[in-house]
Amino acid sequence: MQRTISVDIWSDVACPWCFIGKRRFEAALSTWEHRDEVEVTWHSFQLDPTLPEHYDGTEIDYLASRKGLPPEQVRQMFAHVTQQAAGEGLAYDFDRLVVANSLRAHQLLHLAKAHGAGDAVKEALLSGHFEQGTDIGDVEALVAIGTGAGLDAQEIRDALADERYLPAVRADIQQAQELGVNGVPFFVFDMRLGLSGAQPASTFTQALDQARALALEDATAER
Repeated sequence: MQRTISVDIWSDVACPWCFIGKRRFEAALSTWEHRDEVEVTWHSFQLDPTLPEHYDGTEIDYLASRKGLPPEQVRQMFAHVTQQAAGEGLAYDFDRLVVANSLRAHQLLHLAKAHGAGDAVKEALLSGHFEQGTDIGDVEALVAIGTGAGLDAQEIRDALADERYLPAVRADIQQAQELGVNGVPFFVFDMRLGLSGAQPASTFTQALDQARALALEDATAER
């Protein structure tokens, strides 16, 4: 009997390493011979829940202020992460990036997950934020992303207005705290193996192998 391997991933739409990590994990999964046994679930996390709905300034201004770093050092950080993203086929554009709180975007993700479109919306949100200058805090921008993945425009507006998925977002964040997650992306394999950061694809493959080996051990022990 085939056993499903669960991979739970905590990430933030406003996290540049989360998009890179997504690509690297996907690369590992696409070539893993047991990929049909894997069930991936995305979870919400906010790197800065105190961020206002919209920040009046650039990403350089925001990070320089939040981390107390010289703007030139922040630019060097952006250059590094942009280079890493390019290596995964991603075209980051920090000059166009709109700094906004990601809470609404996470609510849209939970709505999308309920309709089986979680990954498509996750991809569109990350691409929109880091490559296209999309305002992820704007309702109409989120409606455009959601409808592009097949969701109903009015349902998106209603869900964001009454915040029906906010408890689910909060539950994800609470679970992350209980697991000791303080940075993302964070990958949990079968709720027993944790892997932090945008690791190389080979590291994800090793984690998948290890998770499957442990699952097989469990299945053998249960006989």
